[in-house]
Amino acid sequence: MLRQEIIKLIEKAIKELRKEKKLSKFDIGKIQVECPENGINGDYAANIAMAIAKIEKNNPMGTAENIKSQILNLKSGLFEKIEIAKPGFINFFVSKEYLQNQIGVILKQKESFGKLRIGRGQKVNIEFISANPTGPLTVGNARGGPFGDVLGNVLKKAGFKVKKTYYVNDYGMQILTLGHSVLKDEKAQYKGDYIDYLNKKIKEKDPYQAGKEAAEMIIKRMIKKTTDKMGIRFNEWIWESEFHKSGAVDKVLEFLKSKNLIYKKEGALWFKSSKFGDSRDRVVRKQDGLKTYLAGDIAFHQYKFEKFDKAINVWGSDHSGDVAGLQAVAAALGHKGKLDIILLQFVTLSEGKEKLKMSKRLGVYVAMDTLLKEVGSDIVRFIFLQKSAGSHLNFDLSLAKEQSQKNPVYYIQYAFARICSILKKYETEKNGEAITVSLIIQSSLCKFIIHPTELELIKQLLRFPEIIEDTANDYQVQRLPQYALDLASAFHRFYRDCKVVSEGEDLTQARLLLVFCVKIVLKNTLDLMGISAPEKM
Repeated sequence: MLRQEIIKLIEKAIKELRKEKKLSKFDIGKIQVECPENGINGDYAANIAMAIAKIEKNNPMGTAENIKSQILNLKSGLFEKIEIAKPGFINFFVSKEYLQNQIGVILKQKESFGKLRIGRGQKVNIEFISANPTGPLTVGNARGGPFGDVLGNVLKKAGFKVKKTYYVNDYGMQILTLGHSVLKDEKAQYKGDYIDYLNKKIKEKDPYQAGKEAAEMIIKRMIKKTTDKMGIRFNEWIWESEFHKSGAVDKVLEFLKSKNLIYKKEGALWFKSSKFGDSRDRVVRKQDGLKTYLAGDIAFHQYKFEKFDKAINVWGSDHSGDVAGLQAVAAALGHKGKLDIILLQFVTLSEGKEKLKMSKRLGVYVAMDTLLKEVGSDIVRFIFLQKSAGSHLNFDLSLAKEQSQKNPVYYIQYAFARICSILKKYETEKNGEAITVSLIIQSSLCKFIIHPTELELIKQLLRFPEIIEDTANDYQVQRLPQYALDLASAFHRFYRDCKVVSEGEDLTQARLLLVFCVKIVLKNTLDLMGISAPEKM
């Protein structure tokens, strides 16, 4: 990655300055290099001189100049120029020669471009959606689907070994409530067409057993089909009841008891959650002898910690009250720091100014299947990915149905289709000659790529590995749809400003090389998001 190369140059410069005793041997921490929003401030910028000034109590402008001089002495060929800006920023402007050479790199790596090794093969479990098996997936509870799926794709691209999990909560009061609802007795709470369907299909009269049977049917005949339509493939579906049947729940509670972390109070068993930073202790077995949801969760997470180096849970924000308790469980089991919990804010669905309220219990909800049928998986996934986890998401149906450049998915896919058309036309003119062979051989022609919009397009391409690295580190998957938009925009500007098939054959070949690179990276990006890349529109 270009950013990493810049960081290494800064590190070398600091090492030399220490040898010259212009800097002391302090811990500088992680060097931050970012892309400024305004190109006037360079392609990349570092604030390391200001960080050093806080420790050394020196002039950051002077330190920045010293670092600049050392980097220039290294003669890396990376930069057109390096500028210093107040109060001590080091701004790097990448050379056109370096950018031109990267076209050959992308062409050689193809689908592997952006693949990193930062994960070092660590095993990661991502659990997402895991909506209760008490009804079909709704627009509200399915937001975690694209998020978790794409996060898993990014982590795999970054070098982690990823397993995607759906946890089925088929135990306890919710199953009993589902059973009563299916039987339509006085304790029924869930309503809807699916309840009417289950009522006709299930002959069991015991409420709990009826609920168990209903949950299994809901998972297999409804939820699994919906996740398939969303393009999500889970590696495993884990049933909570299995942890109870196998004795895993009792075993892990006994372990906590042996650590003096379980106590009895008011006829119930409590976990000493407050000992690990929680605001209160948590019940694991109620007065009536039934184990709580947390008890099953403890066994489930013990399973995760035994098999994986990191566990990531993607939850709805309505579970925010459970975070501290589960983090306390991780610490109590000796796995503090191995669990990350991401909370997704709510989804609202609108068409114009009208918003729909969603509640499975009241029978008023919008099924995910309905939305998928209305606008398709590509649109659903993209819009669900656009907002950060902590932001509320309003899904605007009118925009999703728009077949124009106002629709971001249409805009991106149109760019890809245009690329395919350009390359197909070239291959046709060359009597079917494969562009992947004929152009890579002529990669030296990249020296003809000098137009500003061409160079800006290459810079966008080089951001792709950085997007992977940053997202693997902080789980901000909304970078991907934004990057796809930025790349498509850069390509459309290039297409506007630069005639691909020009008067000169060398320039035509060079621009075709660049177009092929955009195809590779845009396809990689769409694949990570689970969005199709149509060659015609």
